[in-house]
Amino acid sequence: MRDSIIGRLALIAAASASLAACATGGEPSVSTQGMPGALEPIHAAAFTKDEAVFWVSSNGCTDKEDLIPIVSLQGGAAVITLRRIDEDKCRQDLVEGVELKWSFEELGLPAGSPISVNNPYQLPRS
Repeated sequence: MRDSIIGRLALIAAASASLAACATGGEPSVSTQGMPGALEPIHAAAFTKDEAVFWVSSNGCTDKEDLIPIVSLQGGAAVITLRRIDEDKCRQDLVEGVELKWSFEELGLPAGSPISVNNPYQLPRS
């Protein structure tokens, strides 16, 4: 199962690169000052024509409602900053993390919008 999860994460990472989604290597490309919650490190991100998919760490209780995607515009492209607004206080360590999805409609974006990610990447715990 672990190999399947690692393969899935690699596929998501490759897909996100091929769809021109870019990630930050260090400092966020969009200022996060004044944004609610905490900047959430992500394991992977991928985008289809009308959906954004993120893999994040979880202690067993992370739901979509615990994070908020903040969309900023920079140079004609959308930049998504994923912020954690509710801490996951559970004790079940989900090594592979959890997958969370937002439609472009939920993000206030037209289908096919160019997107980049403002969050740092973090490898899943092993």
